[in-house]
Amino acid sequence: MNIEDNYLEINRQSWNARTETHINSDFYDLDGFLKGKNSLNAIELNLLGNLSNKSVLHLQCHFGQDSISLSRLGADVTGVDLSDVAIARARELAKQTHSSSQFICSDVYDLPNHLDRQFDIVFTSYGTIGWLPDLNRWAEIVSKFLKPDGTFVFVEFHPVVWMYDARFKKIEYRYFNSSAIIESEKGTYADKEAELEVKTIGWNHSLGEVINSLIQNGLRITYFEEFDYSPYNNFNDSVESEPGKFRIAHLGNKIPMVYALTASNQLLPDKKENEI
Repeated sequence: MNIEDNYLEINRQSWNARTETHINSDFYDLDGFLKGKNSLNAIELNLLGNLSNKSVLHLQCHFGQDSISLSRLGADVTGVDLSDVAIARARELAKQTHSSSQFICSDVYDLPNHLDRQFDIVFTSYGTIGWLPDLNRWAEIVSKFLKPDGTFVFVEFHPVVWMYDARFKKIEYRYFNSSAIIESEKGTYADKEAELEVKTIGWNHSLGEVINSLIQNGLRITYFEEFDYSPYNNFNDSVESEPGKFRIAHLGNKIPMVYALTASNQLLPDKKENEI
């Protein structure tokens, strides 16, 4: 068996190992969150709009901060993640914050075996699809769980970013998805000095692959934008060139770092009802 065939378990172990470090990091600012700070960024908030009485499926939710932030804005939220440790902490955090958010431990592809409802909004953001080998299956899941008039909201790090080595000194990987990227990492983006080492298996997905997978599964792209900054200080050698905007110091605003899109569900209601 090739090592990438075991990617789910390898990546689950990676996220299980990172969760406690992330919860205790300044990066995630749990203390501020518990005091009411919203963990979402302007990019996604502008696309999500008014969430009052909206149902939201949050794919790859980690330990639940963004899911609970969505619920604080009035949404009925279900968060999903493959890490059992992260989901356990998400449920604890929901109780601690008196949030109605519900959490399911499942990888994205297996979600139909754990959930049988549809949502007004499917949402996923920042460092999610790189853990998935097949975007057609991902887009199929997005479409499956959207109501006939539902909206998909997606914010992700730009595939150009993942072409570089860790220090952004040279191009190390292809822009296009041709094979699994197997890496070992010391520390973690939330605490680069943390005493842990994890192995990960990921894939780079071009913009064309992302957009076409959604179109081919009945979704119509209604918005697309690229941004020359990250709202997070999660990359090596980055600087806050403007408040809340982090760029790689020696690259400045020369490369795209994030993109965002929305898509509407175009499948016929009778087909959608028969799928669940």
